[in-house]
Amino acid sequence: MNISLEHANICVHDIDGMIKFLRTAFPEFKIRYDGIDLNGIRWVHVGTETTYIALQKASMQPENKWIPYSGKPGVNHLAYEVENVDIVRENLNSAGYKDTTIHNNHPHRKRIYFNDPEGNDWEFVQYYSDKYNKRNDYTQ
Repeated sequence: MNISLEHANICVHDIDGMIKFLRTAFPEFKIRYDGIDLNGIRWVHVGTETTYIALQKASMQPENKWIPYSGKPGVNHLAYEVENVDIVRENLNSAGYKDTTIHNNHPHRKRIYFNDPEGNDWEFVQYYSDKYNKRNDYTQ
């Protein structure tokens, strides 16, 4: 069975800010849908024909702001495989997004991390090998 993530659904305060972040990281992303649901809440699908992020307008403030990697249950980051992390880094840095990359040095992959306008962390990974045993080597 071939498995891939078709989409993720994220509730955000600033949909347009998130669209800008995603389209900066992925210039090929398009707005697939932009509408209002039956409750009057805006939601947008932004991505490609085969994968996308569903953005739903938040209707309330959380009691406590989510902090990635804080040990609380939740999503620490979403990761996308990209052809060239250096181009993604240049695009996001030029647009003023916060680079949160931790030190990582691996002969078969390069990873970078950035915060979106909502404070969510995103990983972008470039692989230097087609061999899965090298890509998935965690001893380095």
